[in-house]
Amino acid sequence: MSLDISKEALDEISSRAAALVSEYFDTIRERPVLAPNYAGKTKDAINVELPLEGRPLHELIDECRTVMDLSRHNGHPRFFGYVASPSTPIGAYADLIASALNANVTCWRSGPAGTEIEQLVVRWLGSLIRYDDNAKGLLTSGGSMANMIALLIASRRKGGTEVARKGLWNAGAPMTIYASEEVHMSIPKAADILGFGRDQVRLVACDERQRMRVDELRTRINTDLKDGLRPFCIVGSAGTVNTGVVDPLDQIAEIAREFDLWFHVDGAYGAPGVLDQRKSELFAGLERADSVSLDPHKWLFVPVDAGCLLFRDSVAAASAFSTETADYIKVHGLTEDAAFAYWDYGVELSRRFRALKVWLTLNYYGVRRIAEAIVDDNSLAAYLGDRVSQADDFELLAPVELSICCFRYAPRHVPESELDRLNERIMAAVQKGGRAYVSNATVDGKFALRACITNFRTTKADIEETLSVVREAASSLATDGHG
Repeated sequence: MSLDISKEALDEISSRAAALVSEYFDTIRERPVLAPNYAGKTKDAINVELPLEGRPLHELIDECRTVMDLSRHNGHPRFFGYVASPSTPIGAYADLIASALNANVTCWRSGPAGTEIEQLVVRWLGSLIRYDDNAKGLLTSGGSMANMIALLIASRRKGGTEVARKGLWNAGAPMTIYASEEVHMSIPKAADILGFGRDQVRLVACDERQRMRVDELRTRINTDLKDGLRPFCIVGSAGTVNTGVVDPLDQIAEIAREFDLWFHVDGAYGAPGVLDQRKSELFAGLERADSVSLDPHKWLFVPVDAGCLLFRDSVAAASAFSTETADYIKVHGLTEDAAFAYWDYGVELSRRFRALKVWLTLNYYGVRRIAEAIVDDNSLAAYLGDRVSQADDFELLAPVELSICCFRYAPRHVPESELDRLNERIMAAVQKGGRAYVSNATVDGKFALRACITNFRTTKADIEETLSVVREAASSLATDGHG
């Protein structure tokens, strides 16, 4: 039984789906950021019975519209909850093209065009963030996977590849990782998954700007060496998830060189910030890293999923994954380039054609236009910080370094002891209201409203509207007796 359809049927799918996507992009500004919703509402609104026979296309498109309507809209100009940029139209259609081709980019043999486009995109990304014009690496589902692969590569460089056969328990003294206390959750999670243990991630204290203290870093490494442990990796942040702060990367690179440790930079969110010339000095030392993670889907306006791990030493990377090869993936009779395989550098075997949406986005807009959007985001975050600092009822809780602003509602009449709970209630009310969306962070032990601005649709008017929404939520809580 063939599943091919007629050209007329295919044209109908194309036109109806394209119209739905166009409608969505046209109306995203007018939608509530978070639709009025409850658990189970989507299932109540669509057919949930597994169909024995096919259903009419118009019904399915209508249900797709319902799914869109009941979603949280990360591309809305007042969605500031997380570092999740909106998709551009070209990026959305790139995913359609890639899915139509349905290449499995496991290796050159399996996806020759996809492999070469991905190699090109990786090199472009290395150049874009001023890491290395000839960077090697691979695309991943996101920063968490990129960070985990980096830690594995780093550990094998220090501990050798025999651990792949014998396990960590036969590999000598425990190995240790160093990162600031502001590090992304993916680092201790990766240490857990890889078997090092979360306790082996040494969380280094931060200074008053929430940046890793390099003096404390050196002390922690020396202490572990004296105790007979094996330090192997330092993780620096190029844009922390809480406040967007960039660690002193150049100083960390010096310590990594001094102790012969792998230096990994988690730039999943912030690395593209180097495109803002006003911020470029913050990233000094990034070019000295052994590996860098970045997510094009976070601040290069590419659809999820599009993460990336960059490195220079492809031999060290490949050695981390070089074990017995299954017969069905052995490559015979090909040149070195044609024998290239991504399973030699990462965890995944099946891999979708992620590179096409990055390649099309960079080609369609060009670096200059994308950089201008990043500059605008940083400027808007600074504007929000200025408005907060000038207000009597708000308090800025951290310097605005890139495009994240952490603040709280703090009128003089509310005691300090009540501010955390008040702002927690305000955040919930703002999210539920649908006019804007902020998330939270903890800054110096205080509950902060966190606005992440990684959106090319956001304007100063949206910043003003968001502050008004926060004030209205606080006023409503006070009226209800919850302030």
